[in-house]
Amino acid sequence: MNFNRALLAAALIAGPAFSASAQDFILVQSTTSTANSGLFDHILPQFTEKTGTEVRVVAVGTGQAIKNAMNCDGDVLLVHSRAREDAFVAEGFAPRRYDVMYNDFVMVGPEADPAEISGMTDAAAALNRIAEAEAPFASRGDDSGTHGKEKSLWKAAGVDQAAASGRWYRETGSGMGATINAAVGMGAYTLTDRATWSSYGAKGDYEIVVEGDPALFNPYGVMLVSADKCPSVKTALGQEFIDWLVGSEGQAAIASFQIGGEQQFFPSAAEEKVGG
Repeated sequence: MNFNRALLAAALIAGPAFSASAQDFILVQSTTSTANSGLFDHILPQFTEKTGTEVRVVAVGTGQAIKNAMNCDGDVLLVHSRAREDAFVAEGFAPRRYDVMYNDFVMVGPEADPAEISGMTDAAAALNRIAEAEAPFASRGDDSGTHGKEKSLWKAAGVDQAAASGRWYRETGSGMGATINAAVGMGAYTLTDRATWSSYGAKGDYEIVVEGDPALFNPYGVMLVSADKCPSVKTALGQEFIDWLVGSEGQAAIASFQIGGEQQFFPSAAEEKVGG
């Protein structure tokens, strides 16, 4: 294990208590949405109870998670940015990508709704209205999967949001929970994955204002880091985790995760098998 990997392994974000054997763990690079929502707290103990293998999660933005995996600081990568996931595989950093689950993004904002977008189902049109009104918008600005989605929506809207940086467009450089907190504090709109929003406590007068656009679809993929690129990867344990995650038990565990009685993530591994 290299020095960086040892530091990351010590930074336990989610998962059960340490196992007896220092070798019986894997390091998963993943996103703040999977950790902050509580999903990992729900599913990982089930995997560990079955296999005896502990899963230690480093929860960062997707861009950073991919960089960490490329630096061999992880055994498994679980993120939500399909183009970058496909590139990760194409560049030889993983043998393949597995569909694992999906949910969606939503846009949230204050009850006052200064851009008058509440109830819209066209995310790009809603962003156009925000830009025209110069209403505050809080962006993660952290190269995460959510940030990537947001930028693609601005592009679809034909808006150069970066030109308004520091004015009505505010980049937090933070994770999802911190960005929601900043948005609430400044009365700004923001884009968030639904699960993090559902788990967020200090909503104030904020509510979902835009949802239901197919462009807000949010798929997650899981990949085993290639031992050819990273000889330190625990291939057998990492693949065991992936097989469990995309198998019937893992998919059922994902489906059973709820917040406020509502399912937050929807299994998709079976859909991949059906679709080839």
